[in-house]
Amino acid sequence: MTDTNKNLRTKPYRTPAQKANVRNLIILTFIVIGVCAAYLLINSYPEKPKLFQYVLSLRIPTLIVMLIAAFAIGSASIIFQSIINNRIVTPCLLGMNSMYTLVHTAVVFVVGSGSVIATNSNLSFAIDLVVMAVAATFVYSYMFQKTGNNVLYVLLIGTVLSSFFGSIQSTMIRVMDPNEYDTLLTTLVADFNNVNVEVIAFSLVLLVALTIFLWKDLMLLDVITLGKDQAINLGVDYDRTVRRLLLGVVLCIAVATAMVGPISFLGLIIANLARQLLKTHKHSHLNVGSALMGMLAIIAGQLISQHVFSYAVPISTFITIGGGIYFLYLLLFKKGGI
Repeated sequence: MTDTNKNLRTKPYRTPAQKANVRNLIILTFIVIGVCAAYLLINSYPEKPKLFQYVLSLRIPTLIVMLIAAFAIGSASIIFQSIINNRIVTPCLLGMNSMYTLVHTAVVFVVGSGSVIATNSNLSFAIDLVVMAVAATFVYSYMFQKTGNNVLYVLLIGTVLSSFFGSIQSTMIRVMDPNEYDTLLTTLVADFNNVNVEVIAFSLVLLVALTIFLWKDLMLLDVITLGKDQAINLGVDYDRTVRRLLLGVVLCIAVATAMVGPISFLGLIIANLARQLLKTHKHSHLNVGSALMGMLAIIAGQLISQHVFSYAVPISTFITIGGGIYFLYLLLFKKGGI
């Protein structure tokens, strides 16, 4: 066999568009690295070693949390949009954000803000994750089968549950002690400042295990987007694959929400920015691009919140306002791409 034939066998051909996507991902990676460095080093007082070490000990765990949350939300958003086959949907429609706020409100309402369940971050994280995981397993696995494997029915169930959870939470808040509500309000907004290192390690292990468990299903996403009939004709167990992927989406959102709180529009923003940047249907590129976009959006937002507004405005405010404007833009000017 000649050297030319060996090169053809070992180096797969890439189209100019694929090369451009790889180049864009590399550039985006370096931008994210630069923003991470800026977050760690701005006003960190490197001329004072002890103070510099103390600042880094606070910022590094926060940075890790932002990276984990961005990866979970970015990947889940791309997968969810591909399953539903719609670019303007977001995993928050599955009701995880509403369930998170309901769980925290119920804990404070029943046992009080001074209880161990409310004050212990490890226990609070475990309760959030267990409740959301159990609900996800029931609603998005069992109910998926009961509705005849219809994805749109599952989406409708999630929307109804969001309203249901929100109504219960509103009722609890109306009869809650005002002082208890003030304490509760801080936990209902996305916060990257007070982070538990033990929660970081557990979340990272869980996401890695979930990625390994769903790896074969993730490789079928390019085929799933062709539609149910085409996927089945190509030998894919469509219903089983979609059910597992939906469960993975909900668990990823549950982990991210339990870590930092609800961030409703983040998935919509970063998934569509990744699609506009890469202009491809290849999910190996889209998942990475969406995660990188999430990291850039969260860290840049945290920098603005920290150094411009001195923590007076939480990062979730920027994301909600920007997400609402971007949603209207997609709805009004990108009809052909939805």
